Amino acid sequence: MARTGAASKTEPGDKCDDSLWHHVYHPERLIVHMMCVQVTGTIVDASGGRHKDGVRHEADGDTHGWLRLDPGQEQFTNKGNADWEQGNLVYEIVCAFPVKQQDAVSACAGYQNKVILPGVGKHVRMWGSWVQDTNHGKWQELHPVAAIDILDN
Repeated sequence: MARTGAASKTEPGDKCDDSLWHHVYHPERLIVHMMCVQVTGTIVDASGGRHKDGVRHEADGDTHGWLRLDPGQEQFTNKGNADWEQGNLVYEIVCAFPVKQQDAVSACAGYQNKVILPGVGKHVRMWGSWVQDTNHGKWQELHPVAAIDILDN
C-alpha cells in the first residue's frame, strides 16, 4: 500500500484494526492518507435499488457503499467522488460477501468480517483507513472499514 505524507490519527475511542489490511485485495492500489479516521454521515443507496442493503456486492467480496458525509467533512472526498459516486464517500467492508474473483480469494480465506452493515438512511459513525483508490475514478474511500456505530434510529 502506498502512503502519503499524512500521519496516522489515533485518539482514545478509535476502533481501527490494522490487521484488516491482511484482507484487503491488492492493497497497493490504495494510497493511504490516514490509517485511522472516523467520519459521520448517512448511509445512502449505492446499488441503484438492486440490493436491499444498499451496497454493491463486489466480486472481491467487499461492499461498495456510500456515505453522505455530515457537513464539515468535505476533505474526505474529491473530484472522483463528485464525478463517479454522487459526491458520497465510498466505504468498503472487506470480505463481507462470498468472493467470486479468483485473484481475491486468498485475501478473505478463513476470515469472517464482523462489521455489521446498518441499513440505508441510518446516521452513523464509521472508523477505518482513509484512502484514495488509484483505479476507477480515483475517488476517496474508507477502506477497510473497521467499525460502524449507529448514532440515531
